[in-house]
Amino acid sequence: MSEMRARLQKVIDSLFGDGGDQPALRRAAAARAATIGGGTLAAKETLPEGLAAWVDKVARNAWKITDEDVAALRAAGFDEDTIFEVTIAAAAGAGVARYQVATRAFEAAKSAPAKAKTGS
Repeated sequence: MSEMRARLQKVIDSLFGDGGDQPALRRAAAARAATIGGGTLAAKETLPEGLAAWVDKVARNAWKITDEDVAALRAAGFDEDTIFEVTIAAAAGAGVARYQVATRAFEAAKSAPAKAKTGS
């Protein structure tokens, strides 16, 4: 499990680093997606309204994204690189949240008292 946590930390460090074209948007997207999924990633940045709706859709219903959704982002003035970085960050943030939720559930199950076996 510690190897998994180390790998996850590398992903988070990459998301929250200053590389790429839009590090502030990437951080904000990952944090928002994590929050939507029941996890936590702290970021001081916030997303513009047009991107907030996009991140929500990526985090909750990625399979419902259409070409029209992407075209609307382009029409709102977001370039391909920004859309790509925000999308990857949102997907990763949602994945981090799922990992955090699963880890909490696993830890709760481990610490819960064992149910007494009943004979039948």
